[in-house]
Amino acid sequence: MFTPTPRAILLIDLAFGDAGKGTIVDFLTRQTRARTVVRFNGGPQAGHNVVTKGGRHHTFSQFASGTLVPGVRTLLSRFMLIEPYALLNEADHLRALNVPDALDRLLIDRACPVITPCHQAANRLRELARGPTAHGTCGLGIGETMQDLLDHPDLTLHATDLPDAATVRRKLLAVRELKLSQLHDLLPALADHPKARFPLETLHNPSWIDSAIATYQEVATRARLVDHPSLTDLTAGAPIIFEGAQGVLLDEWFGFHPHTTWSTTTFANADQLLDESHFPHPRTRLGVLRTYATRHGAGPLVTEDPTLAPLLPEPHNTPAGWQGHFRVGPFDAVAARYALSVTGPVDALALTHLDRVPSLPPRISTAYECDHPDNRFFRHRENRITHILPHTPPDLVRQEQLTHLLQTCRPVYTSLDHDPAAFLALVGRELNAPVRLTSSGPTALDKAWTPSAAGGAGRAIAYGAQREGEAPPEPPVPPAGPL
Repeated sequence: MFTPTPRAILLIDLAFGDAGKGTIVDFLTRQTRARTVVRFNGGPQAGHNVVTKGGRHHTFSQFASGTLVPGVRTLLSRFMLIEPYALLNEADHLRALNVPDALDRLLIDRACPVITPCHQAANRLRELARGPTAHGTCGLGIGETMQDLLDHPDLTLHATDLPDAATVRRKLLAVRELKLSQLHDLLPALADHPKARFPLETLHNPSWIDSAIATYQEVATRARLVDHPSLTDLTAGAPIIFEGAQGVLLDEWFGFHPHTTWSTTTFANADQLLDESHFPHPRTRLGVLRTYATRHGAGPLVTEDPTLAPLLPEPHNTPAGWQGHFRVGPFDAVAARYALSVTGPVDALALTHLDRVPSLPPRISTAYECDHPDNRFFRHRENRITHILPHTPPDLVRQEQLTHLLQTCRPVYTSLDHDPAAFLALVGRELNAPVRLTSSGPTALDKAWTPSAAGGAGRAIAYGAQREGEAPPEPPVPPAGPL
């Protein structure tokens, strides 16, 4: 009989996001019988898709991707930005999927910053003003909120403020005045822009504030606000899963500036939370990648190949919204190596969309060519770029220079057969990390441990640490309840 083992499973995306973190978290939650999933970065811009064997589909934004498993809690750590309107909308969609208690299972750290309608409006107006140099924002106010947290912390709403109507009103009015002042010179040129109408109305007409106060109080009443939650206590004798958002190549410091997120997308926040809790159990680091490169919106994508898009249908990623088109290309080992150099080693890789390998060109990019390679940014071998070099301490001016250089790079490909096993082997060799988990479809039933996972990192993830000489435990079964 399988007994859950306390441990921390840390999961991040080693690319530009959209690698399939949600579906992997759902699978791991079922396999390990985890009772808590922690969101440790980002905010409502996450789009983590989970599909059950019965056909239910939900795009997780603020709730953890294990929420479709009965009884599993979400902890929104203090590194999460929360948006109460979207939180209630997401809870309503989960209720329609026969998950009526998502808010009852939600823990929110009182220190979480709150994104307001003014932040979203200002974010969208700034992006519209950039015109052809747009950054590729999600339009949800992440950067505006983070900038205010740094520059105007006294005006920033936090989760602890949500029940206090007077504090919420005062801060919302103050943020509105701040944004009107900051955007004063931009607003006249945007007055007739069709996409500016709603954000302009939000800033000019504060009649929405009473509704916001009621919404915030509802979230504070229905979810549980917590102070400095102990992660050790939350394990309840089972693994605790840390669900990252976005991707390492979008990291606020190590991503390709300015096409980045205002969030630390490495393992750093999760490790900090565990260290602060004096977490005594093992940690397993899992990096997620697709079998091909993707990017939503502007910024470098060295292997981009628009001719592949018709071969790779994308049911859950559309060009609608603020980010722009969903772009694709062959697998990019150079970019993945850079992500690993930023995060440090992983214990295992999870590779999603394995079923797409027969539709992909039989090659992956293992190097770049560049007309003017710069040794400050790249490592070379035989006149080919094999590694992008990270820089510490972080330097955004340098990262923007790196962005410009990457836009001049061309992929160098290594050929392989149309064979998923050969693909997995080549990726593992190129990244010097074992592929232990694969996904060939949207549901938990489409996931599989690779043969080499037996007795290795995959078994550690699925079953917990094993004492030397101990017989392997029986494979776990999903928790009771319909998928």
